[in-house]
This record gives sequence, C-alpha cells and structure tokens, in this order.
Amino acid sequence: MSTFDWSSRNLRPSEIPTVLPVEAFDGLIPTASKILYKEPNCVPIEPDKDASVVVVGDVHGQLHDVLFLLKDSGFPCENRFYVFNGDYVDRGAWGLETFLLLLAWKVFMPHRVFLLRGNHQSKYCTSVYGFENEVLAKYGDNNKGKHVYRECLGCFKGLPLASIIAGRVYTAHGGVFRNIPAASSKRAKGKKNRKVIPSADSVPLSLGSLEELSKTRRTVLNPPWEGPNLIPGDVLWSDPPMKPGLSPNDERGIGLLWGPDCTEDFLKKSGLKLIIRAHEGPDAREKRPGFGGMDEGYTIDHVVPSGKLITVFSAPDYPQFQVCFGF
Repeated sequence: MSTFDWSSRNLRPSEIPTVLPVEAFDGLIPTASKILYKEPNCVPIEPDKDASVVVVGDVHGQLHDVLFLLKDSGFPCENRFYVFNGDYVDRGAWGLETFLLLLAWKVFMPHRVFLLRGNHQSKYCTSVYGFENEVLAKYGDNNKGKHVYRECLGCFKGLPLASIIAGRVYTAHGGVFRNIPAASSKRAKGKKNRKVIPSADSVPLSLGSLEELSKTRRTVLNPPWEGPNLIPGDVLWSDPPMKPGLSPNDERGIGLLWGPDCTEDFLKKSGLKLIIRAHEGPDAREKRPGFGGMDEGYTIDHVVPSGKLITVFSAPDYPQFQVCFGF
C-alpha cells in the first residue's frame, strides 16, 4: 500500500515496473487467480455475530480513495470482512495498482476479502474506457505490456459474480437476473439432436433463482449476450428503475431493468432482506428521474415489504484524471 501510494505521487507511469517488476506481477496473478477460480459463482460469507462486513462499490482506479477507505473503515482482519462489488479499473489513473492491491489483500486474507466481478472487468470495457491504455503506458506497448493486460483479463474471468452475506444480503455489481428456460432440442435432418440456444429476444422475461446463478458459466467477458451469457450479462449490467416490471435495459443494450415489485419477488423467494449493488455513480443518477443523488456514496432505491435495495458507489469526485493516458 505504501509503495503504490508513493509511486503514484512520485513516478511517471512508465516507471511503475521499477517498483512492480513483471516478475512480481507474474507471482501475484496466478496465486490470486487460483483462489478466485475455486470460489463459487455466488460466494457465501458467514461472519460471526461480533464481526462487521464492509461492502464497497465502484472504485474505478481511484487508488488514494481505496487507501483512505481501508484505513478509515479498518483493514481486513479476523472480525472485519470486505466485499468489493466490482469495477476496479477504467476511468481512474491507477486501475492496475488498485486491482493488484486488492488481489494482494485477497491472497493475504482469502476468507476475509472477497472480490466480485464488475462490468468493467472485461475486454469489452477495458479496451474502450482506459485500462488497456493504462497498462500499455506503464509496461510498454510491447510483449511485456500486452502480457500484463492479457493476464489481468484472465484473472477477471475468475472473479465470482455475487455473494450472500449471513444468508440475508445479496450483493452483485448490477443486480438481479433472468430465468433461462432449459434449452429445447430439435432434430436436424440426417444429423444428431442439436440444442437450440435461446437468444435474449426469444426468452420470456422472468426472474432467475440463486440456484440458476450458481450453475451459470461465469468466465464469459464479452458479447454476444445470449444463451449462457445472459445471466452474467444481467448480473453485471442491470439497473433498477422506480417503474414496476422486468424489461430489457435498452439504454445500455445489455442486462435488465427491474422495478420494486421484482425486488420484492427476488427477496421473498430467496429468503433475503437486502440487495446491495453498485454500477451507477452520480453521473448516472443525474439522468434517472425519481432517484436521489450520490452525496453520501449510496442511495436507498427500493423499499418493499421484504426489505430494501441499496446502490453503493465508492469513487468520490468521479471520474478522476481521465487525461493521463489519453482516454
């Protein structure tokens, strides 16, 4: 933490390899990936009665805010759990340092620090919103830089999609997800049975279950959002309006829009009391009628008989320093 804090203030981006050589990177990434890939899609977190759980929203490469948050809330320890709800990179200048720092905490305390996937943990986003450029600026637009970026993408694939805290709190980056009916089969003339993989347009929308989430394939990073990719796409990209119902998220082109009635249905059927998601900062909330701002770093979006839906965003003064790497 102190090394990254110092280097972020005193070194040019291209000098980062002097404090974190590729050899050190190559030790951390596979060690962390091995832990992450063994975790289920939806990680159960069972704190003791005297323990606290800190849930963190988007941090987007804002290293100094992450350092402050860890010090202010208290470092992970036996009685303090952390759940980071995705979007560690892009838009901020220190996405690589932020992600590697959190991976180091994961390796150090694997049963107290939990890192979930965000929609920006993908080639689809990082090639557009800055992380790829950041890595190449720091490690070179050559084999080393491309190696570091490629290994980060591989690690992203191992990040779990959600967590259940104390059997009552569901956390995921975007939110809820759809039910995917069992793929039907039909016989092609002269050929063996072939499964028909449903597309987003062909599947009637209804809420999925935690059991479905546990069985989905999470290593997908990019479109097309169809077939087995639909549930991960929903979990990472969906948004909650105030209008009731379940519908495609046409503005994003990925994921769902789900209303308070769907929050109630999901909580009740899953035996939950609370949904904590991230994915939307103050810039997004300015465009959403009926929603409060992000002045406190969170908003209570839905209040229903079974519980609540909360959005958490943990990147103050977002976005920061987009010009550093030409994005």
